Formats: sequence, structure tokens, C-alpha cells
Amino acid sequence: MVPVLERITYYRLQKGWTEYQMAEVSGLTQSTISSWYRKNILPTIPSLEKLCTAFGITLSQFFAFDEKTVTLTPVQKSLLDEASRLTETQQLALVEFFKTL
Repeated sequence: MVPVLERITYYRLQKGWTEYQMAEVSGLTQSTISSWYRKNILPTIPSLEKLCTAFGITLSQFFAFDEKTVTLTPVQKSLLDEASRLTETQQLALVEFFKTL
């Protein structure tokens, strides 16, 4: 089982944020975040999604069991967005093109 509150703390400290700063960036209230720790309750999935967006990770990365999270640059995200609009044949051709570069 993933220790959710510990993971949140880990990512918050990686960013060098206080709970207040994390609340501001994620759009959650500080009182909501504080209550998770005081009452030892888990955040909702929508709240976790907001936190993950603030941390620059996906929910799947948050729950990954290894510590190697992948963070995409804006250019990489753009490439993936554009590639997702292609057909499978076009995507395979694009992969082959990248291999030749």
C-alpha cells in the first residue's frame, strides 16, 4: 500500500514548498491539507489530481512503486499531444523517423 500522506510530503519537500505554498499552487485550501494530516485521512482523487498537477506528475507516477518518476518537459508534452492525434501507422512511421535522426 502506498503511504499517500508520506508521498505528498515527499513531493512537497522536493519542491521546497510549505503546506501553504502547496495549497496555493494546487488550488486547495490549506485547511483541507492540514486536516488530512491532523485527522490522518486520505485526500479524495480530485484533490490528489490537483496536487499531482502542481507537482508536475501524473496520478500513476504518484502511485508508482519505484522512485523513478518521469517528468516531461513542455516540448515533450507537446510532441506526445501531437503524436496522439496520428493514426497508428503514422505513429510507427514517426518512431522510425526519430530513430534515423
